[in-house]
Amino acid sequence: MDVCVVALGKIGLPLAVQFARAGHRVIGADIDADAVASINAGIPPFPGEAHLDEYLADVIANGRFSATTDTAAAVASSSVVVLVVPLIVDAEARPDYRAMDAATADVARGLTPGTLVSYETTIPVHTTRTRFAPALAEASGLVCGQDFFVCHSPERVFSGRIFADLRAYPKLVGGLDEESTRRAVEFYESALTFDPRDDLSKPNGVWDLGSAEAAELAKLAETTYRDVNIGLANQFARFADSVGIDIAAVIEACNTQPYSHIHRPGVAVGGHCIPVYPRFYLFNDPAASIVQAARDTNLSMPAYAVDLLEAAHGDLAGHEVLILGAAYRGGVQETAFSGVFGLADELLSRGARPLVHDPLYTAAELSAHGLVSLDPDLHRPVGAIVQADHDAYRHLDTELLAGASLVVDGRNWVQDLPAGVRRITIGRGERVGSDTNAAGSVGSTA
Repeated sequence: MDVCVVALGKIGLPLAVQFARAGHRVIGADIDADAVASINAGIPPFPGEAHLDEYLADVIANGRFSATTDTAAAVASSSVVVLVVPLIVDAEARPDYRAMDAATADVARGLTPGTLVSYETTIPVHTTRTRFAPALAEASGLVCGQDFFVCHSPERVFSGRIFADLRAYPKLVGGLDEESTRRAVEFYESALTFDPRDDLSKPNGVWDLGSAEAAELAKLAETTYRDVNIGLANQFARFADSVGIDIAAVIEACNTQPYSHIHRPGVAVGGHCIPVYPRFYLFNDPAASIVQAARDTNLSMPAYAVDLLEAAHGDLAGHEVLILGAAYRGGVQETAFSGVFGLADELLSRGARPLVHDPLYTAAELSAHGLVSLDPDLHRPVGAIVQADHDAYRHLDTELLAGASLVVDGRNWVQDLPAGVRRITIGRGERVGSDTNAAGSVGSTA
């Protein structure tokens, strides 16, 4: 098949490469001319995705894949169009459709009879049917379900391991009509291969959920579940702090029972998915009080981490505080909804000066995000807060801490500290370095 993938970001580009590796002729479309040039040179425009360097170079070299900034032309030459354009929320936590609407308009300008259009971007329920399909029909003059076909098939992958995740998890699809579903199943079965899984109720592969709405809700439900679970874990951790219980040991014990899957508490929930998709669910179901309460709890965790630091040190006004990690999670160079921003804002509100260290970012890159990079020759923070679970933060030394004698370990991650440095963990209480009985690995974290 001739396939067009619209938006060549951290999900779209690996997806396009996967389709090309499966034997399809793929053209990727993106509005970023620099990214397109880099891709056509066989160089990923972002780091950190396993195997992407080699796979991209291969499909560029064999002519199976190319990229362009002309979306309409790419669509016009394709029989399948897959959109992976980011959808974010505005300041009032409502979906901001501007980028998706613009991409849909570009697709409509190139749409030809017989084309399947698959929306992989996570969206609120009903959006495929009531917003995007009508927009395609109106702008193209074609009839949905007769001249062109539309499905929703949510991406379910994690940055850094996308090719493995594409094999590991069933591909969920739901069409707007029977023919749209049939074509979607046929395409994805030709483009993906799946690992055998004995734990599933039916064979791993492409799963027809019966409607676009069911496919939309499946992605919202699985990500909202994680946010609610983490919110519950955070509430358990805060209670454990108040009564002197080690919540990590409690969660480990609970999860030995097969019906308990408590996630790991932490300083923040970040990334493109978990902080955002519950908002999409709430957009559909504003009465979902459990979802709202979890979101509020998780948003409060940066302030709680600063509370722990301030309780141990005293008033932070006029003092420097080091935040370890700008990335929203370890090993990924991405700051989307990272806890670093909530921590920095909270410290500033208390008169402290936040400083940031991250092994994946230069001082200039941190500055571009409005963050002040740690300079050990200039700064003397009184304390540090571990925000990202980078491997580099497993073992903290005096040089990295720049003199800080108190560490709030927001991820229960640090394995050892310099002698005499105090360590406080959310839901676990205080240790003093070099106590190596530190980091646990319990459940899932954000």
